[in-house]
Amino acid sequence: MDAKTIIAKRVAQELKHHNLVNLGIGLPTLVANYIDPNITVYLQSENGLIGLGPTPHVSEVDKHLTNAGGQPVTLLPHGMYFDSVTSFGIIRGGHVDITVLGALEVDQEGSLASWIIPQKLVPGMGGAMDLVVGAKKVIVATTHTNKMQTKIKQKCSLPLTAYQEVNLIVTEMAVFEIKNKKLYLIERHPDVSIETIKANTEADFIIEEVRLMEDIS
Repeated sequence: MDAKTIIAKRVAQELKHHNLVNLGIGLPTLVANYIDPNITVYLQSENGLIGLGPTPHVSEVDKHLTNAGGQPVTLLPHGMYFDSVTSFGIIRGGHVDITVLGALEVDQEGSLASWIIPQKLVPGMGGAMDLVVGAKKVIVATTHTNKMQTKIKQKCSLPLTAYQEVNLIVTEMAVFEIKNKKLYLIERHPDVSIETIKANTEADFIIEEVRLMEDIS
């Protein structure tokens, strides 16, 4: 199983019945494909949608129906459209239960850098800054490394999206929780040792009780 699928499946386990959830562009959108069919989760996109479904098959693509990143999406029968003012009123009003975002860097205190790449043209931070301070729980879904360089830092070196707002970090190797500005390793992939996680993580983290990731096969 590829890294992104492992991450998306594990993040999906954090979603609870009747949660209102915002999935960021890129990897986080894959989470929609692995939500427990026995629960109802309302997926929101900040461009003005609630009720997103799984990623559409090529034959199902509607060019007029996209998420905030311009990717084609599906809308479930209970779904709805509304304007950006309403959408950001929902986000800034604290009504989003969970937001899932990607990361360029995330650090041991829960700060996040996700919107600017040095020497590259990027469109901006979008709604990320609003989401990380407006949502009740912030989950970072990211590969553990990028080109052999760790993404989980002692301190973010790139401009921040959010300062000390992240609650959970999910990678293909491990799950970390941030509590009181400290990073705790709480789960590891069954095929990845704690020594391997240490070797691929710049951040300092605390090891107490480490579980194995479940149901990711």
